[in-house]
Amino acid sequence: MFRAHHRGTKEADLMIGAFVRRWAAELTEAELDDLEATLDFPDVELSDWLTGRRPVPEDCRSPMLERMLVECAGLGAGLPPELRRP
Repeated sequence: MFRAHHRGTKEADLMIGAFVRRWAAELTEAELDDLEATLDFPDVELSDWLTGRRPVPEDCRSPMLERMLVECAGLGAGLPPELRRP
């Protein structure tokens, strides 16, 4: 949880932290391992991928990263629902 909320940029803290907070309790051991591997990517690269600024290289793709990409694709990703714009 700490690694997800303390990435180095506020943008990444919000997106990744919200994703982990929402799903961590429901993840299997294998999914948690995949999440740990995803969190090992440098903050700048992960942020660029999750915001769509840069495509994810094929050799970096994983089921967890794909799941994060879907969730972070919407406007206001990482913000609490009451702060998101429709």
